[in-house]
Amino acid sequence: MHRSTPADAPAIREPRHVPVAHVTRGGVIEGVHHGSVVVLDGDGDGDGAVRFRLGDTEAAFYPRSALKPLQAVAMVRAGLPLDGELLSLAMGSHSGEERHLAGTRRILELAGLGEDHLRNVPDLPYDPSVRDTWVRSGRPPSRLAQNCSGKHAAMLYLCRLNGWPLETYLDPAHPLQIAVAEVVQEFTGQRAAHVSVDGCGTPLFAVSLHGLARAAARIATAPPGTPGYRVADALRGHPEMASGTGRDTAALMRAVPGLLAKDGFEGVQIAALPDGRAIAVKIADGANRARIPVAAAALTLAGVDPRLLVDCAGEATSGGGRRVGSVRPVPALAPHTLTRPA
Repeated sequence: MHRSTPADAPAIREPRHVPVAHVTRGGVIEGVHHGSVVVLDGDGDGDGAVRFRLGDTEAAFYPRSALKPLQAVAMVRAGLPLDGELLSLAMGSHSGEERHLAGTRRILELAGLGEDHLRNVPDLPYDPSVRDTWVRSGRPPSRLAQNCSGKHAAMLYLCRLNGWPLETYLDPAHPLQIAVAEVVQEFTGQRAAHVSVDGCGTPLFAVSLHGLARAAARIATAPPGTPGYRVADALRGHPEMASGTGRDTAALMRAVPGLLAKDGFEGVQIAALPDGRAIAVKIADGANRARIPVAAAALTLAGVDPRLLVDCAGEATSGGGRRVGSVRPVPALAPHTLTRPA
């Protein structure tokens, strides 16, 4: 447990983002993605100093689904007995594949509950091909298919085990959400600047990018037997259960041994190594095409071998059916050139 007194809440202001990625075409910068990046040194316990920062790493922002590992830590600490694939799914933003739906049903079965107990928003599967098949089959949006259903099922399971109310599990005053708020404060090392509601309906805490990177590092360095270790072990061991086949964050974890990583909507990415080196990225316009190449560049600044990350280089821009440019990190982020194989 991190017992240091939490810092004050980060300031709520217009973030002072700066260019972090260029979209090039024929050697000319055609577009610019702004954002912020922080890289932390490893010190073995998740409290490393800032090695590199770009943009505004101290303003309040919403981590979106990058907060899910912290929600999972809170649930495990409160008695959630899941491990492995099902614990990874409990912090997932899944693609809606059959294994994700089956896993969510399994968690609900363990709780003695059904899909109608879920309080997330009905939706179609997140993965485009899975979604297309779903629609062609005439299936309507469902709570089970929505990408956060594994987390909601785990929350219900924990509530059933602890005798907490089921109907109000998304209320910020519910014992479950109070436990999450405590873990967010403890692991980020700061008070939340604001509490809002995420897309799936769970409480969402505004923290700083620096605080989020610190939280990722603390989970990645958690000692065996702790809730943080169980969460890290599940996510590292089963990255596709927290995302899906072909998803970029799973590919990032497969590429770098021991890496823990989680993405979030609106261009958020965290990643941390077992020694506490960690990065956090926020793309201001929420663009997915900039998120992974910027995160990969940040990981090279953290000391990851750039050869492990060549498949995480930015997507190509094309013209006339051939490659004429790419999405690439700004020079300040890219001491090593990452080039995706042709």
